[in-house]
Amino acid sequence: MSAPRLHTTSATLRTWRRDGDCWRPVAGPYTARVGWNGLSRSRHEGDGTTPIGTFPIRPRMYGGGPNPGVRFRYTRLHCGDWWVEDPRSLAYNTFQRVGCGVRPPFKVTTPDMSKSPRAYEFLAVIGFNVDPIVPGRGSGIFLHVQVHDSTNGCVSLPRARLLRILRWLAPAAAPEIVVGVG
Repeated sequence: MSAPRLHTTSATLRTWRRDGDCWRPVAGPYTARVGWNGLSRSRHEGDGTTPIGTFPIRPRMYGGGPNPGVRFRYTRLHCGDWWVEDPRSLAYNTFQRVGCGVRPPFKVTTPDMSKSPRAYEFLAVIGFNVDPIVPGRGSGIFLHVQVHDSTNGCVSLPRARLLRILRWLAPAAAPEIVVGVG
């Protein structure tokens, strides 16, 4: 995915498939939305930027409805499901199922994931700040359904285009997303 400059909320996403030593285009270009504060090489929690770099697509996808046909392990979201944004929590930058109506054992600044049924209808987790997890560096960077002109740091696409990509991704291919400027 490429943005024209650091301070933008719009980028161009294309999908590619490795064919021997070559990369072949598969789909796109698609207009994607990124953080309300653009892109950053040094993202930190709450700064509204999308991180620059190459990141794996994590091995589990999530969504508010039944599995839409993705080949990854899939978890359906329910009331009380959180992505932990509290850098002081040992569960920082992980998915936690707390239970509906149960107060989470970590500080929350956003509603639980089930309260965003449009954006999180289905999503892939972008493996930013995962190995190792650095408290405060940033959490919950997803590839999700576009609902606004920018995100809090995620990458979003119109529903049909996102669904096409999520169904195409194969765990055995160890897919990655590359975010950059140029």
